[in-house]
Amino acid sequence: MGWAVIAVCGAAACVLGGCHSAPALTPQQAEGQHLYEVRCAHCHRDNDLALKKVPPDLHSVFARPSLPSGAPATDAEVARVVLAGKGMMPSFAGRFTQEQMAALLAYLHTGLR
Repeated sequence: MGWAVIAVCGAAACVLGGCHSAPALTPQQAEGQHLYEVRCAHCHRDNDLALKKVPPDLHSVFARPSLPSGAPATDAEVARVVLAGKGMMPSFAGRFTQEQMAALLAYLHTGLR
């Protein structure tokens, strides 16, 4: 009986408190997360290179209609900036396959959870 009470209380807390567990990442999004962690996060999240001008936070980059630069927040524009570079951001041309870029974009669409 003790377990039943715990289960009911847990379910009630979830309903009343609003459980918001994020769905699991797809394999493509998980690959994008890995790419983000090894190629992007050290500047766009951690700034462990001690850059004087901190790059923009990419959290929810697709939730806004435009990028920090003012360009439209589209897959094509984000891929263009990643591959061509912009301002102080270096070009990553040749460092991402088409599949890797698609995975990175898929992960960025998750809001970086």
